[in-house]
Amino acid sequence: MTELDAFRTSVRDWCDQRVPTDWRTAQTGISDEEFVAFQKSWFAELHSAGYAVPHWPAEWGGGLRTRGAQGPMSVPQQIVLYQELAAHDAPRLVLAFVGIHHAASTLLAAGTDEQQRRHLPAILDGEIWVQGFSEPEAGSDLAALRTSARRDGDTFVVNGQKLWASGALHADWCLLLARTDPDAPKRQGISYFLMDMTTPGIEVRPIRNAVGDSHFCEIFLNDVAIPEANLVGAVNEGWQVAQATLGTERGMTMLELAERLSNAGFRWLVQACTPVEDSWVADRLAQFEIELAGLRGLCRDLVERSETGQTGPADASIVKLYYSELLQRMTGFGAEIGGLPAQAVLTKPASSGWESGNWMLDFIGSWEWTIPGGASEIQRTIIGERGLGLPR
Repeated sequence: MTELDAFRTSVRDWCDQRVPTDWRTAQTGISDEEFVAFQKSWFAELHSAGYAVPHWPAEWGGGLRTRGAQGPMSVPQQIVLYQELAAHDAPRLVLAFVGIHHAASTLLAAGTDEQQRRHLPAILDGEIWVQGFSEPEAGSDLAALRTSARRDGDTFVVNGQKLWASGALHADWCLLLARTDPDAPKRQGISYFLMDMTTPGIEVRPIRNAVGDSHFCEIFLNDVAIPEANLVGAVNEGWQVAQATLGTERGMTMLELAERLSNAGFRWLVQACTPVEDSWVADRLAQFEIELAGLRGLCRDLVERSETGQTGPADASIVKLYYSELLQRMTGFGAEIGGLPAQAVLTKPASSGWESGNWMLDFIGSWEWTIPGGASEIQRTIIGERGLGLPR
């Protein structure tokens, strides 16, 4: 047995013992308080096993724990971990997602030593983060943001509004972009802040969507004081810092999502079509299987090259575009073959992913992925200009 086989066996044994078999029923139709409590409990369970942040450096709590020792988790091990979690239908870390991916990558790439010491251990203890980037007039064109941050001694006073802030109702901290120089070219006058969500002047309003969820929120900022110590990077250079955050959203997080789509989403799709008696359905399933193999290969290649600093300027956008549109096609097909019964499902488990098997709701939710983090049109522009060198 190889070392990787032994690791798979250990993860599989852990999943058999620890993944709650009734979580889907228990997480359907619950209150916000019950959802938050379950998410924090499940995160703590994964963290205690060394499975919550396998992509983090070992010195900050990432990687494996074996016989009291700790070391980095290799890309093949991460793939095995995500495969087994998906195969065992483990709940997703919905609330911790921004913290363990976007906030952590930002802090590791551009945060001060004090910011890292303050927040990275706190994230492992359950600190929840939200991303405060988009605004009513600055979505795909993020650099058009108008939220202002005016220096006042050793603080910045922030006024403005953020939109589509996922999970803001439960967040402890926010990754915030604000304009600190209104006269500078729009990509050169933005700064990046860490904002305590308990600061006076912050109001969070949930946005109820068509299926009754309130995942997205608005954040209103009225004379919110942020200490200068919470500035990430230099003043007016927040756009460069934000690219690292967006690169993570478009790239590194895809490794987990690709394995879940391949091992859980596709399995449920095949089950929904069984027995396959229509050649057109069989052809669609075969095509999806081929596309999923391509997605997994792209994600693995991106993560491996990221570790050696060899990624291209558009690689993360390619993966994000590919995943989001494949997710949309797969869930749309699921809704199609699900027929009228798929239209009648009104709720799905709160801790599930975008491929819960409730096809119509999954399909509606899949549109989130072709818009946030850079809409598909923006991804194609990045690929054309930065990847292929085409003119603007």
